[in-house]
Amino acid sequence: MGSISKAQLAPLPRTEVLVYWVLSLGSHLYSFYQLHRFSKEYEVGLEREFQLEKGLVKGFKRDPLDFEWNFWTDWAKHSLLWTLIGHAVLSRLTSIFYPKLRVPALAIYGFLAASSVLGIKGVSVLLVHLGLSFSMAQLRKPALSWACNLLLLYTPHINELQDIQRGWYESDEEHYLLLFSVAVCGLRFISFSLEHCWSPEDQCSIVQLCWLFSYTFYHPFFYNGPIITYKNYIEQMQKSAEESNRDESALSYLVLRLGRIILWWCIAEYMIHVMYMHSIQSNETYIEILPPWALGGLALAVVQFFYVKYLVLFGLPSMLATLDQLVPPKLPRCVSIMYSFTGMWRHFDEGLYRWLIRYIYVPLGGSRHGPLCKMFSTGVAFGFVCLWHGGHDFLQYWALMNWAGVLVENSLKSLFASTFIHSVVEQNFSAAMKRRCIALVFAFSTAMLILSNLVFLGGIHVGRIFWKRVFIHGWSTMAPPMLAFLYCYAQIGLEWTPHPP
Repeated sequence: MGSISKAQLAPLPRTEVLVYWVLSLGSHLYSFYQLHRFSKEYEVGLEREFQLEKGLVKGFKRDPLDFEWNFWTDWAKHSLLWTLIGHAVLSRLTSIFYPKLRVPALAIYGFLAASSVLGIKGVSVLLVHLGLSFSMAQLRKPALSWACNLLLLYTPHINELQDIQRGWYESDEEHYLLLFSVAVCGLRFISFSLEHCWSPEDQCSIVQLCWLFSYTFYHPFFYNGPIITYKNYIEQMQKSAEESNRDESALSYLVLRLGRIILWWCIAEYMIHVMYMHSIQSNETYIEILPPWALGGLALAVVQFFYVKYLVLFGLPSMLATLDQLVPPKLPRCVSIMYSFTGMWRHFDEGLYRWLIRYIYVPLGGSRHGPLCKMFSTGVAFGFVCLWHGGHDFLQYWALMNWAGVLVENSLKSLFASTFIHSVVEQNFSAAMKRRCIALVFAFSTAMLILSNLVFLGGIHVGRIFWKRVFIHGWSTMAPPMLAFLYCYAQIGLEWTPHPP
C-alpha cells in the first residue's frame, strides 16, 4: 500500500475526480464559514476572556493567541527583517565583487546580527556550546558526542540557569529567542559532531572550527531553521564560493518568491481576523458547544494556519538561502492533501525529517535489521523530537500517536505486500477499486493524523474533546460524514502528489 507509486495508481473517471474536488473545497469553505459565524456570535465573550486585538482592517478583531506567529511577527518588525535584508545585500555584493570572501563575511555578519539581538551573554552561551561540542567531536566517539550535545540541549530546562539567563533580558520574548536559538543550534552541533566522527582524520581542526562557526551563525537559518545538515552546508557553500553569482534571473526569482511570501502572510492574517480558532480552542466550553460543521472547521483551520504559518517562517529564510546558492529543504506540503503519518513527516518539515533519518534512524539500524529494529529506530526518533520540543505531557501523547500511526501504516504496507493478500486483491479488485480502497484506508489514517496534530497544536484537552464528540458520542452521526470527506481529501492527495508514501 505504501509502496504504490502514482504510475501504479489507476486513473479515476474525470467526473469522479471533479466530485472529489468539489466536495473537498466545498467542505473546507463551508466549515470555515460556520467557524466564522461562531466566532462572530461569541466575539464579545472571546474578547473579554482573551483580549482580542484591534484588527489590521477596520471593523475586524484579531486573534492574538498563536504565540509563535505573534512572536516571530513582532521580532521581524523589531529587527529580524532588517538583519535578513542586510544579509541579502552583503551576500549579493560579496558574490559579485569578492566571491572568495563571501563565506567568512556572511559568518561574521551572522555573528554580529545574533549579538545585536541576543546580547554578548546570550551569544556567549552559544559559543560555549559550540566549543564543548567541537572539543568532544575531536575524540571521534559518536556516543560521547551524543551525550555531550544532549546535555547541552537540556541546559535551557534547568531552572537555576533559566533564572540567570532571564535576568539578562528586559522581556521574556528576548529570553525565548535565546531558547529557540539554543535548540536549533543544538541540531547543528549534533550534525557537525557526527559528520566529524564519520569523516577521515586528515582534516585540519582550525578549518573545521571555522566551518562550524559559519554553519552555526548562518543568519537566515539561525533562529528557526529550516534545518540543513553540516555536510550539505559546507559542500554547497564551497561550490558557491568558487562560482561568481551574476545570474540576472536572481531578481525575478526574488520578486516572485517575495510576492508569494507576502501572499502567505496575508492569508495567515486573514484567517486569524475572521476565525478566532486559537481563542476558541483555549476554552473547553467553546469546543463543547461548537456546532458539528464549526467543529470540523476548527480542526481544519488550526492545521491549515499552522501550514501557512510555516510557509512564511520557512519561506523567507529558504528564499535567501537559494539566493546564496544553497539548496534548502522543500517548503511544507499542504496539510489538506496529507493522508498519512509517514507522508506528514516526510513532507511537512523535510529538513528535520532528513536530519532524523541521517543521525538517528539509520545509525540505529533503521529497516535494515528487521521490523523490531525499525520499530525501535522510529521510536527513538520520535522520542528525540518530543524532548527537543520540550518534552511536555501533550508532546509525549503527540509523539506516541505519531509513532503508533507510522507503525500501523508500515504494518498494513507489509500485510498488503504479502503474497496471499496481494493475490486476493489482484484477483477480486479492479485497478480503480484498489485505489478507492487505498483512499478509504487513508481516510482513517488522516482522521488520526488530524487528531494528533490537534494535540500538538492545542493540547491534550482539544484532542480529548474532539475524540469524545466525534468518535464516542458522534460515532453514528459525525464520524461517518467526516470520514467521507476525508476520503475525498485522500483521493485529491493521491491525485496531486507524485508518489504516495
